[in-house]
Amino acid sequence: MRLLVTGGAGFIGSNFVRYALGAGDSVRITNLDALTYAGNPASLHDVADDPRYRFVHGDVRDAALVDELMADHDAVVNFAAESHVDRSIDGPIVFLDTNVTGAGVVFDAARRHHVERVLHISTDEVYGSIEEPGSFAEGDALEPNSPYAASKAAADLLARSYGPTYGFPITVTRTANNFGPYHFPEKVVPLFVTNLIDGLKVPLYGDGGNVRDWTYVLDNAAAQWLVLTEGSPGAVYNVGAGNEVTNRELTQAILDRFGVGEDRIEYVPDRPGHDRRYSVDTTRIRQLGWTPAISFEAALDATIEWYRDNEWWWRPLKEAGASHRRGGVRA
Repeated sequence: MRLLVTGGAGFIGSNFVRYALGAGDSVRITNLDALTYAGNPASLHDVADDPRYRFVHGDVRDAALVDELMADHDAVVNFAAESHVDRSIDGPIVFLDTNVTGAGVVFDAARRHHVERVLHISTDEVYGSIEEPGSFAEGDALEPNSPYAASKAAADLLARSYGPTYGFPITVTRTANNFGPYHFPEKVVPLFVTNLIDGLKVPLYGDGGNVRDWTYVLDNAAAQWLVLTEGSPGAVYNVGAGNEVTNRELTQAILDRFGVGEDRIEYVPDRPGHDRRYSVDTTRIRQLGWTPAISFEAALDATIEWYRDNEWWWRPLKEAGASHRRGGVRA
């Protein structure tokens, strides 16, 4: 498989690239990434010299470059996106530009070059919030509540339109919150872990009662590969491990692993449009054959150990001041 991955130097993208290269010797990957604040070539340091891997520094909005690259590939996975909700509230226009226009550039180049499989990575945030005990199914209405989520919902609908308009089906996955290695340290798990390593407090939004479903990023990479290789073209697949916990419970689990108490929590004002609960029905992808391979507890242990052992990766990011000391909750 000749695979083009956009945004492959980001958190989920880099873990997916590594997973895909491990799937077989016939896999060849081109990674196109603009290396914005959350894109880090160091996240793929261990595969940089693999002859099956090529990195291209560029932007998905560059139509000429995307067209040139697409011609040599038979599959594409679009991870490229601005992803942090707080940043979308502060400056929504760049989210629309990258997440919608950039996705459109990728989709249209793939269509014109008759790429066999196109997978677009989206988010469970496109559905908005849902009360217990409900869960969103793939056909439910999209009701995004942040500029980030709205930009992703727009790209989802654009992907959908390529089926009836052009007869070119684009598959979409809507993923729950991820955590694990190489996660940019403004997101909640790495922010809290690295703050505690440094003896700092952890910032928790509001009352901490917001509920998220947490999936270990290596399990998610396996899910994306399965959908890419065996999923139904044009279908939508929810991806989530079923580990629903409140932000307060997540915080406590991290504090417990550091042996510190609640005095290390700094409660901060809630952000605008903060969804109370995300939950997705994952029947469809489980019928395809995917199940999480690692428990939430074991994955959290492994994640904390990774950040303890890999200060070389995250320390420069924090020292550069790139990490917001706020309680963001996206993967």
